[in-house]
Amino acid sequence: MITKPPAASGNPALSLHSISMSLGGNRVLDRINVDLAEGEVLGLLGPSGCGKTTLLRLISGLLLPDEGEIRIAGSTVAAPQTGIALPPERRGLGMVFQDYALWPHMSVAKNVAFPLEMQGVRAGTCKDRVVRALDRVGLGAMAERRPSDLSGGQQQRVAIARAIVAEPPLVLFDEPLSNLDRELRETMVDEIADLVAELRLSAVYVTHDHGEALTLANHVAVMREGGIEQLASPDELVNHPKTAAVADFLRLGCLLQATRGADGWTINGTDLSFPAETIAGSQAQVLLPEKALRLDASGPMTLRTQVVRSQARSTGHALILRLAGTDHVIRLLSPRRARTGDGVDLSFAPEDLRWFPVGEPVH
Repeated sequence: MITKPPAASGNPALSLHSISMSLGGNRVLDRINVDLAEGEVLGLLGPSGCGKTTLLRLISGLLLPDEGEIRIAGSTVAAPQTGIALPPERRGLGMVFQDYALWPHMSVAKNVAFPLEMQGVRAGTCKDRVVRALDRVGLGAMAERRPSDLSGGQQQRVAIARAIVAEPPLVLFDEPLSNLDRELRETMVDEIADLVAELRLSAVYVTHDHGEALTLANHVAVMREGGIEQLASPDELVNHPKTAAVADFLRLGCLLQATRGADGWTINGTDLSFPAETIAGSQAQVLLPEKALRLDASGPMTLRTQVVRSQARSTGHALILRLAGTDHVIRLLSPRRARTGDGVDLSFAPEDLRWFPVGEPVH
């Protein structure tokens, strides 16, 4: 049975104020600001090299920022301007790693007890906390088993039990599913999401997989080149991406180029036109969201496409379509199979488009 965590203290679980850092003369983090409320999950999302892992290491105490302040549950743990630099063991954090990091020769209970033993917690108190942690993740009956006797999902729960056994104010997840194949990862991300929600954990979850972040987190920071491109709820990110880079990284749809002429905007390579007041400037990028497209010509605006490939899925057929007159590819799920070379009409409403000024490259 999963029990409730201790009552909230009222302080943010995590506060990052103007965090900056350079490594080897390169600016790897630039003025990061985040406040995370207790019981919520922050997803740090982005490609390799964007700064998300460095930021996690700063929070954990494995690295120290050049500038700014880090506060955990109301206590300052790093502030170079005042000389505060608490080491990892004094920050009271829980950690869940990529490979679970379970000791194979130890029982489940011994694995969970390990951090308490390292802190010198007396045996009676340690045993009580281990029982409570395993009960919270639904593994109370498996205390004496070895990790090798458990399924992957159960091992993940043991890793989470170990991370929460000392009832830390914040748990850090360092890409815990990155080494798994996609099918197992999709199954386990739902299980972790349910468990994190039931335990009401305050957590930071680092991942390069947008599906994981959108499933698990209350707030997602999409990082790019050492900064936060957009920090918002999953719904806000999907429905209102701030930049073309965010839309592209989240694979929200097809990004098209548009040019402004005397009579308004035209999508390059098509005959689609829009009013001049849509956006300022002479060039723009336009997001055609996948969820806005319909497999017919009934909408107010129509696109002509050609099937490049059709792949069977359990929920239908994944169509890869090329927009007529361009090299742009549109991916869409269809209830019907289509043959390579078939023409397919798509329709959408103009208000579903998202417009971005040109100037920021798409990666």
